[in-house]
Amino acid sequence: MFREMPEVLATGFMVGLLEWACVETLRPHLDWPAEQSLGTHVNFSHEAATPPGMMVTVNVRVTEVDGRKIRFHVEAHDGLERISQGTHERFVIDAARFRDKVAQKVARAANVE
Repeated sequence: MFREMPEVLATGFMVGLLEWACVETLRPHLDWPAEQSLGTHVNFSHEAATPPGMMVTVNVRVTEVDGRKIRFHVEAHDGLERISQGTHERFVIDAARFRDKVAQKVARAANVE
């Protein structure tokens, strides 16, 4: 069944590309790697199919900064037409503190089993 799917940029991969463009836009403004960001919301359209071999360009614009919350407007184009547009939200985090919280959750989950 998977082989019968059209050979185009899948929505999930496109969302990852758009999210990564926001990460890269924000990274020079953080104390990387001690400060990082995590995505908390995506709202993207997928407007056109992009066959293999086409280059996708992503344009990112910060629209709002509210403390640690950053909102972006994102558009993607494949050289012939816009393939996506929408918004993305990220939070700036302390990477060490976040890793500690995840480790605590892993420990709690191990105790549940």
